[in-house]
Amino acid sequence: MAIRALIVDDEPLARDLLREMLAAHPQVAVVGECRSGAEAVQAIGRLAPDVVFLDVQMPEMNGFEVVASVGAARMPRVVFVTAHDRYAVQAFEVHALDYLLKPFDDERLARAVARLDAAGDGLDARLAALLAGRTAPRPERLVIHDGSRALFVPLAEVDWIEAAGKYVVVHAGEASHVLRESISTLAAELDPHSFARIHRSTIVRIERIREVRSLLGGDYEVVLRDGTALTTSRGHRHRVQALLGRRG
Repeated sequence: MAIRALIVDDEPLARDLLREMLAAHPQVAVVGECRSGAEAVQAIGRLAPDVVFLDVQMPEMNGFEVVASVGAARMPRVVFVTAHDRYAVQAFEVHALDYLLKPFDDERLARAVARLDAAGDGLDARLAALLAGRTAPRPERLVIHDGSRALFVPLAEVDWIEAAGKYVVVHAGEASHVLRESISTLAAELDPHSFARIHRSTIVRIERIREVRSLLGGDYEVVLRDGTALTTSRGHRHRVQALLGRRG
C-alpha cells in the first residue's frame, strides 16, 4: 500500500517543488496540499494521511501549533520542512520522523522517504548533533520568496537589513528583498563576527562599514561603503563600541 502524504506549506512554489520531487517515489501518494496550518488541521482529520510534510514557519498557525492542535494521539508521522536550523530541537521534542532543511536535494528527500518504511522513528544526524550541544552551522544565504520564485541571496552580498513590521528588508547592492522573518529572529541566526545589530530595527554587515561618527548623547552614526548612514540606538550602541575597541 502507498504511503499517504499531505503537503503543508504556505508557499505555492515550495508545495509544487516537493510534490514534483515526491513523484519520483512511487511508494508515496500525495493525497492533499494545504496552504496554512488551519487547513492542515482540517485535512489531517478528513484525509487521515500516514505522513505530513509540514512547513514550520507559516502565518497565524505554525507547524508546531498544528501538531498541538491535532494532538499527539491523532497526529500522523511528521517530516518538518523549514529553512531554519533553529527549530531542530523543538522538532525532536514533538517526535518528528525527520527534519528537511530547505533547500534540500533529491538524495536528502530519498533518505526521509526511506525512513517512512523503516521500523521506528529515525532522526537526522543534525538533530543528534544539536542535542549533544554542538553548534549548528550558520546559514550562508537567505531564501527570499517572491511570488512564484525563490531567490537565494548569499549573505556575503548583504549590506544591511532593516525591520519592516513582521518582515525585514534585505539590502544587497542595488537590490532590496522582503523576507518574511522578524529582525530579532534573523539576528539570532547570523554570525556575530560578520553582522552587528546597531539598532532595534537595523543590522549591518561589519565589513561594509566605512566609518563611524560620534553623535551627541553618546550615540553613533554608521556609514557604509555606499554612503548609507545608519544611526545606533541606546540599547545597541555597545556593539558599535566593541567594533571600535572601546569599553562602554
